[in-house]
Amino acid sequence: MLNRFGKISRKLRIDHNELLLEMAECLGVSPAFLSKTENGKAKPPVDWKYKIKAHYNLDEESYAELCESIDEARRVNTLRIHDINESDTDLMLAFARKINDMSDHEKENLRKKFNI
Repeated sequence: MLNRFGKISRKLRIDHNELLLEMAECLGVSPAFLSKTENGKAKPPVDWKYKIKAHYNLDEESYAELCESIDEARRVNTLRIHDINESDTDLMLAFARKINDMSDHEKENLRKKFNI
């Protein structure tokens, strides 16, 4: 699934009649790596914002949006859960939804329990 960076980069390519291969060449990476970054499976390097701005001659508003999308993509952490059974997956997701409501003391107890 395309992330925000992927949507922006794809739109830039379409607007400039470019293929994924051409954008990848501009960025100095393989088309496969560019595709992974657009789909959230890899993090885009920080210097891409400068290369993309120069290559597509972005205005300040478009550049700011691009920078935000790259920063956002770099902050996202993913966890592959396809090998975990459904019951354990439900437990993990429930925990993730509740963690912000937990006290520091409760979190510290969990850290001790799991040797973190």
